[in-house]
Amino acid sequence: MERSVKPSHVSGEIKAPPSKSMTQRAIAAALLADGDSLIVNPSYCDDALAAMSIAVSLGSRVEPGPDSVSISGSRELKETKLNCGESGLAIRLFSPIASLFNAEITLTGSGSLRKRPMHMIEEALRQFGVECSTTDGMLPLTIRGPLKGGNCEIDGSISSQLLTGLLMSLPVAEKDSAVIVRNLKSKPYIDMTLEVLRGFGIEARNENYELFIVPGRQKYIPHTYEVEGDWSGGAFLLVAGAINGDLKISGLRSESRQSDMAILNALQSAGALMIISGDTIEIKKSELKAFEFDATESPDLFPPLVALASYCKGISRIKGSSRLIHKESDRAKALCEEFEKLGIKVSVSADVMSVEGGKVRGAQVSSHEDHRIAMAAAVAALGAEGRVYIKDAHCVGKSYPLFFEDLRSCLLYTSPSPRDRTRSRMPSSA
Repeated sequence: MERSVKPSHVSGEIKAPPSKSMTQRAIAAALLADGDSLIVNPSYCDDALAAMSIAVSLGSRVEPGPDSVSISGSRELKETKLNCGESGLAIRLFSPIASLFNAEITLTGSGSLRKRPMHMIEEALRQFGVECSTTDGMLPLTIRGPLKGGNCEIDGSISSQLLTGLLMSLPVAEKDSAVIVRNLKSKPYIDMTLEVLRGFGIEARNENYELFIVPGRQKYIPHTYEVEGDWSGGAFLLVAGAINGDLKISGLRSESRQSDMAILNALQSAGALMIISGDTIEIKKSELKAFEFDATESPDLFPPLVALASYCKGISRIKGSSRLIHKESDRAKALCEEFEKLGIKVSVSADVMSVEGGKVRGAQVSSHEDHRIAMAAAVAALGAEGRVYIKDAHCVGKSYPLFFEDLRSCLLYTSPSPRDRTRSRMPSSA
């Protein structure tokens, strides 16, 4: 599906989408609890739907509703083949959880996930005595537990998601566990995981993000968990306002542990006009200047930051580009290629991405089947000199299925967001 976005002033109020990362973590915790949990304000994006489907396969009863999803925890295996869709978090989160079962289970996926390396999962689970095999380091991944706990050492330089999976599965193992982590990146995501665990009554001790002590034989307590707004999706809306708008973005917790909240620091450095009041941010078009920003701990911010930098006078520099290789696309390469079509020079040297601001022109671009590339192109189009056509724009469903509807609502000066009137992404059954 191709979408086109014309140069437009955006005005109105948009509620930030629910966090897919928090939704997936809450689903996993509810699966492991003995009883009924309620997840309020869940995301119904593709990645969250994949997590719900996996929970059903692992024994849960999942009942989605307009504003919440009820999950009855169970570990009575129903299916031995789990489809993670294109979700990197799902494969790294649910593979340790699946290894709790005394059965052979195969995890697979689709699209770009089939090209991502899985050796880290294989190496970690084998340290716990779990039988684990891949196909030349790629999916499908076959495991046979049970995971009983113990000690392991993992590399956290590529992703923190595997650590999240271990922290959520090890509490119910027979033995106490210790996980040594080398060079952990994206530490805020681990803070998010620990926050969810505490909400469900689970203890895990963090020693300087280098050692995690997890007592075994714990029990998840059923819980009502409210999913906060998604700062990674909200970042695109904030940049849209800074480029060519007068927007109010609601539902973004000011005390959030999400790493992508750092978008506020980048916007301030660029000279954006913002008023922050509680969980609502008002942002207006302003004269923007080049900025420097370290996105090592928040690599998902690269696409909206490149869109922002395109309208900044001078050369902006964003550190941490080495974190972009194993995403839905080779995201650094994709940003360079597609923004060049828009007339913006983007280059990468060492670990730094440089963006030279200038005049954004209309063009046809490719999303590379990457939801964040599609949203970055759409936001960049708002101040362009012509219409921008985005190929395969349907991929926004991975994290923010109502992105274009929300954007259109502001182009048409309608408020509130269509999210308050439709739940088309809610599954009819799980």
